[in-house]
Amino acid sequence: MKTTPSQTTSAVDDDREETSAADESAAADLTKKEPAEGASDDHASDDAVGHAAADGDDLEPDPYAEAEAAASAGVGGGAGAVVAAGLGVVSLTGAWTGRVAAERETLIGQIKTSGGGSAAQQISEIYADAWHTTALVNGLFALVALLVGAFVLLRPAFGAPSDRPQPGWIRAVALAGIALGVLGVLISVGMYFDLFVSLPSAGAPATGG
Repeated sequence: MKTTPSQTTSAVDDDREETSAADESAAADLTKKEPAEGASDDHASDDAVGHAAADGDDLEPDPYAEAEAAASAGVGGGAGAVVAAGLGVVSLTGAWTGRVAAERETLIGQIKTSGGGSAAQQISEIYADAWHTTALVNGLFALVALLVGAFVLLRPAFGAPSDRPQPGWIRAVALAGIALGVLGVLISVGMYFDLFVSLPSAGAPATGG
């Protein structure tokens, strides 16, 4: 069967139209895929930036957290140092508890000697017991001041390691509490054993005639 020139021309035109339609559909598919791929790349980059920022936040120290930790650690040490110094002062000047205990011993001595007793017994029951009780109470305050001051100074060596050293004023006040405590203990021991002032003598002084 022979084809005419007109039929050949129409077949070629149909092939060209099919080819152009296929090219247009392929271009449309590429156009649709490119934004999706670009969007996925953008999401991936955003996720990477977010992870990097999170890692950076974890690695960088928080200055506010460090300052708060240092302040909380200094509060306990400072309070202990002040308590030690205060107890040391009380051990030297005397506390109201010591006066109350001494007055109680004096009252007990007066009750014991109210029915009669020798002068030596009265001195021992009324004066010596009250004196020794005062020395004992003051010595207890001094000992507590010594222990608290030593604890404040030695606490950093036995506790959790800290990046910041103990403030100088805390060490100074704690040392003052220790010094006052040692001095208070020595004075209390001397008072209790009558090393500084002896008890009054029961003998009557001699008079010239």
